[in-house]
Formats: sequence, C-alpha cells, structure tokens
Amino acid sequence: MRPPPPNALVNKIVALTLCLLVFSGTLGLGAVWVRQEIYSTANRSRTVQLQIADVERHLDEVNAEVAAALNPASLLRQNEAMRLGLVAPREVQVVRVDESPELRLAAKRNREAFSLAAAAEAPVNFRVVSASYTR
Repeated sequence: MRPPPPNALVNKIVALTLCLLVFSGTLGLGAVWVRQEIYSTANRSRTVQLQIADVERHLDEVNAEVAAALNPASLLRQNEAMRLGLVAPREVQVVRVDESPELRLAAKRNREAFSLAAAAEAPVNFRVVSASYTR
C-alpha cells in the first residue's frame, strides 16, 4: 500500500476550516434573521396595541354619548322639543330586577336548549363510513 500524499492532511484541514466558516456564517445570519423577526413582531404588536387603545377610546366616547342621550333630563327636553306628549312612567309600571339580567337570560336560554322537548325535536342521524387502508 502506498502512503497518502503529504498534502492530504492540509487539504482536510482546509476543508474542515471552510466548513466551520460556512457553518458559523449560517449561524450568524440565522441570529440576524431572528432579531429582525423579533423587531418586526414588536412593531406589529405596538401597532395593534395603539389600534386597541384607539377603539377603546372611541367606545368610551360612544358610551358617554349614549349615557347623555339616556339621561332623564335630556329625554324630557327631547319630548318637549318633538312635541311627543310622552309622560314619565308611574312607579307601578316600573319593574325592578335584583339579579343580573344577563344571567337570567342565559338561564332561560339554557332551560330551552336542554329541555327534553328540544332534544326530542332534533333527530340524530348516524352514518357508518368505512375506510380501506392500503399498505
């Protein structure tokens, strides 16, 4: 057997050094790309937060306008301005609700949805689907 040429070891060292440089360059580019993605995601997040704050501010303005429009004094002024002839309700006509109306409506909806009559009205159909597997 013939011994390897004397420059074979040098070629291996040069090839390994070149591979190491390519690998470290790829890692560096990957790190730069990840930092760029983090920066762009932070900018998008900041933009969305500003939009949310703007919508909340607008919603607060609308709620303030609704509260001003539903003010009893404002309603009386509009009644007089439009000459509607409406009168304020008497105390017997007012029904006061102690509990949350959302909870009452949810309970009513759930009673209707989970009643036996509703279950009997909705027929259940089952189908059997066969599948063949090939290997």
